[in-house]
Amino acid sequence: MKKIVTGILALIFAGSCIFAGGAKDSGKEASGQVTIGVSIWSSTDTLGSQCKRILDAAADALNVKLIYIDQGHISEQVTASAETLCAAGCDGMIICNSASAEMTSVINTCNENGVYCAQFFRYINPDANPNEYALAQKSKYYVGAVHEDEVVNGENLVSILTKKGCRKIALEGWEAGDATFLQRWDGYKKGIEKWNSENPNDKAVLLDPQYGGTTSDTGRATAEAIINANPDIDSFIAAGGGGDTLVGALAAIESMGLKGKIDVVSTDFLADLDKQLATGGMSAESGGHYCDPLFAFMLVYNTIKGKYATSDNSFYEIKFPYLYVASSEDYQNYAKYFVDDLPYNAKEIQAMANMSESELAQTAEKLSIDDVKSRR
Repeated sequence: MKKIVTGILALIFAGSCIFAGGAKDSGKEASGQVTIGVSIWSSTDTLGSQCKRILDAAADALNVKLIYIDQGHISEQVTASAETLCAAGCDGMIICNSASAEMTSVINTCNENGVYCAQFFRYINPDANPNEYALAQKSKYYVGAVHEDEVVNGENLVSILTKKGCRKIALEGWEAGDATFLQRWDGYKKGIEKWNSENPNDKAVLLDPQYGGTTSDTGRATAEAIINANPDIDSFIAAGGGGDTLVGALAAIESMGLKGKIDVVSTDFLADLDKQLATGGMSAESGGHYCDPLFAFMLVYNTIKGKYATSDNSFYEIKFPYLYVASSEDYQNYAKYFVDDLPYNAKEIQAMANMSESELAQTAEKLSIDDVKSRR
């Protein structure tokens, strides 16, 4: 029997909870229906809405009730979201936290309430956060993490810029201290170090990051400030944050008459990426598949169903490959299988419910445009 935290529903913050998804829209809950919570920075921005779309499809395919909480990557709202989802009667939850330190509270809350938890777009670095990592290993309710190799992603984006001739690169993050941003930043720096080591007479410079939050307005204001302070930059990295930060940065660059003059790369695909690539607004973008939360959902769902064992000394980890798009032709191939349609249909999602953890991980690792083509 789960222990329910009393009085915690008072912590639900106005406008941040969205009860959505799957079979629960009918207002009927089948006997024994699984309920899974989704703690996400936003379920309405470019990336968040794509995540919600595929999670809703999974909920429909497996008759799962979903409860969404939009927490804005604000630390106290991230930790409160876990308490709220436990109080709402969730059997499990998936969470995209901000700082890894938040996972101490999240994991303890899940332990206390017997609620399974997995991270998406995130993992706990054992070197940077050894205490949180050890807690995750010991927890029977922390199922695991689904994430990309963000350091490699950062290196690849810087490599794209330096090979294009860019030598002074500005950097806009979203929240200082965010776990994923720190990994990407490490990758950007490694990319610069590699270029400068191989080209000592043609060195590139990466400016220190400025932070633009997760809205288009703050993203635009931050980009304007960066450019005004560094009018000689030839390139710009918008590190991520869900997509709206980049939308604002691109608006700033265009309004300042610099569209096509500053090469822009980013992670988190835009809704109008095809147009931006065609008109010089974007040079390249990584991301695109938005399936981390789907596989975190499957880890939790299969654990709730008793198919995956948990232990007090380990957890599951699934790594995803990034997609890279650098031309309109690239985007058209991506759009067919990831925008116009979802990369997995109901039957394929239902099949995931019968996969072993290793089979699920292998399915994630091979996701690509060619992979979806082969299944269609």
